Amino acid sequence: MDLKSRLDADLKAAMKAGEAVRRDTLRMVIAAIKNRAIEVGGANTVLDDEAVMAVVLNQVKTRTDSAQQYDAADRADLADKERAEIAVLQGYLPQQLSEDETRAAVEKAIADTGASSKADLGKVIKVVMAAHKGQVDGKQVQRLIAEMLS
Repeated sequence: MDLKSRLDADLKAAMKAGEAVRRDTLRMVIAAIKNRAIEVGGANTVLDDEAVMAVVLNQVKTRTDSAQQYDAADRADLADKERAEIAVLQGYLPQQLSEDETRAAVEKAIADTGASSKADLGKVIKVVMAAHKGQVDGKQVQRLIAEMLS
């Protein structure tokens, strides 16, 4: 079953079970997927799993940023809602790499690209993110690269 079909099936199950947070989150991500399909090629375009995963990752990133802003504004209720939505979405993403696994991936990318200074940061990030789509946090990768290339 492809990722989009899984999202649709899980939406139906959440509706039947009365799970409001899951239902609402899945509705939002499915709408974002439809919008992305329209942007790419029109109303009848079907996105592949990689494109659907990119939309889900974008939704997680958006909610993470929102939760941080709500925390800064002392709106714990809204931040908690965003985190609950993130938890739902993370169930559709590949398992995240640990800090040590991410560090090893960064070291390998630095060796593969021959990076030697912070000027090569973008090149290394591109290699790591392409090799580990959805498995690593971009901010963590950037921090590790900056540490290793300083």
